[in-house]
Amino acid sequence: MSPEVIITNIKKRYSGVSGTINALLPVQAKNLRIGFVGNDLPGFEIAQKENPDQIQRMTIWRSIAISRKKLADGRSRIWHVRRDHEMMLAIFLRDVLQFPIKIVFTSAAKHRHSWFPRWLISKMDGVISTTEEAASFVPNTTLVAPHGISLRRFAPPTDKMNIWARTGLPGKYGIGTFGRIREDKGSDIFVDAMIKVLPEFPEWSAVLAGLCVQKHQAFQQALLQKIADAGLSDRIVFLGVIGPDQVADWYQNVLITVACPRYEPFGLTPLEAMACGCAVVASNTGAFKAIVDEGKTGYVVPTDDVDTLADRLRTIMDPSSAYHMGLLGRERVAKHFTIELEATNISRVYNKLWFGD
Repeated sequence: MSPEVIITNIKKRYSGVSGTINALLPVQAKNLRIGFVGNDLPGFEIAQKENPDQIQRMTIWRSIAISRKKLADGRSRIWHVRRDHEMMLAIFLRDVLQFPIKIVFTSAAKHRHSWFPRWLISKMDGVISTTEEAASFVPNTTLVAPHGISLRRFAPPTDKMNIWARTGLPGKYGIGTFGRIREDKGSDIFVDAMIKVLPEFPEWSAVLAGLCVQKHQAFQQALLQKIADAGLSDRIVFLGVIGPDQVADWYQNVLITVACPRYEPFGLTPLEAMACGCAVVASNTGAFKAIVDEGKTGYVVPTDDVDTLADRLRTIMDPSSAYHMGLLGRERVAKHFTIELEATNISRVYNKLWFGD
């Protein structure tokens, strides 16, 4: 098998970009011959099991070696990259070593890039922007295509209203926020809102799931002290790191998911949560306004606004209301934000490079 597309994930830490690639690999491998370069991802193992003749793990050196020549049918091999250093490598291969490859880049950032990333992006053969706003900062966008998620991996439990009991935590219902513990992710905003609303709703508890690296330990300790001072240490719980295979379980456990970062390029959390039957309250960043159907699947609130977040939570902390919103959220994701739709849009860009308009 000679891969048509080289997909790179050259980064040690599992990130949002890694998560997107992880979800896409099994879907793309159904229709494309893929060479995957990078660290282990569960999605690669799934793709290899389901379509063993369509995907192979490759070293960076092997991927470079096979890219010296075009495919047997005359098409240029595509390198799909998502980070600056991956763009640099692909540009070097194409423009310095004169390899017959095409380069596709996915852009999610909602700000003007500094000069060097702008230059790198300008050299791409195809650019996929995940939102219209992201596209406004990338003049050579080929297609605007939102991220999607796997409805197979993220699915509601059979008994959403009673499943909180399996966590062993107090109360009957849960609210969760998922992401790294740090200021830009809004961990403090979530804690402050919980301190306001939980005393009014004794059947509810809250969880924060995500890694807290050393430089943010003091930030987390300050939040723990604030929670203790409010007498809520048993009802606002830091779960720490949860593995990729456990994330869906925690979305299932909670009835409401809060995503309140101060900045996010796109943000998969609301999609994953809605697919698992959660009502969502999100801050006005990323693609959250496009994802959340206001008043039907949840609410979008101003960034860094604890009071409005708390007020919106109060409106949906009736369990039946949250449950109904979660059902509508699942339907919305299935219609507009599946990983299959994202893969189809990516293939449109590949085909344009291979076959033209």
